[in-house]
Amino acid sequence: VQLQASGGGLVQPGGSLRLSCVASGSDFDYYAIGWFCQAPGKEREWVSCISSLDGRTYYAGSVKGRFTMSRDSARKTVYLQMNNLKPEDTAVYFCAAGRVISSSMQDAGAYGYWGQGTLVTVSS
Repeated sequence: VQLQASGGGLVQPGGSLRLSCVASGSDFDYYAIGWFCQAPGKEREWVSCISSLDGRTYYAGSVKGRFTMSRDSARKTVYLQMNNLKPEDTAVYFCAAGRVISSSMQDAGAYGYWGQGTLVTVSS
């Protein structure tokens, strides 16, 4: 499966963005999709994940209540709605796909397919 992330940009603190991750290829519904972010000089961090089994979503504590993942199987697209953005959310955001179980969803190594990343900058 190939992934294409988009939707990043420059936004003021408190603003919103919606990231999209479009998949091509087969078996989209069999993959869990995760979002990771990487700020300059920092390691890649897990942000959220949506399960392939039941559509349940999981979030890192730093984004819980502000970010929402959703999945549109007909469009093979996963969205990350980002609200109340903060300067510390500034990073390149990557989507990833894999046959991931819930205990491994925060592990970047559990995902076999990655998109190219989209830059989110939160600044006034």
